[in-house]
Amino acid sequence: MSKRLGWFLAGGLLVALLLAGVVSSFASSSPDGLDATARQGCTFDADDRITGGTCMLQKEQAHQLSGSPLADYGIRGLGDDSLSTGLSGVLGVLITFGVGAALFRLVRRRDDAAAGDGEHATARTEAEV
Repeated sequence: MSKRLGWFLAGGLLVALLLAGVVSSFASSSPDGLDATARQGCTFDADDRITGGTCMLQKEQAHQLSGSPLADYGIRGLGDDSLSTGLSGVLGVLITFGVGAALFRLVRRRDDAAAGDGEHATARTEAEV
């Protein structure tokens, strides 16, 4: 990997970490488009419980991983919601970057192994000429 590419990747990782850790705490708590669509047709009380109507949200079920440590865009057990959201974002970026780097390294090794056979053959034919 060239030095320039390394600086580019490090800069991109830093920007992603800053966005995940800092900017994520400013995200709106209002329902997004999917949530708003799922709520259409129902009426809600002050505690956000369905009181009437018919909508997709009535068929909502708990997610299988709702009890996991990183459920609901936060880290379970932390008292501060902003800190919880920021840390879960940073952890998500690091995990994603690590998995991506491992996959690229694996693919590159395969390509290098395949190209290595061709390079040796090319080098031999050029040396023979």
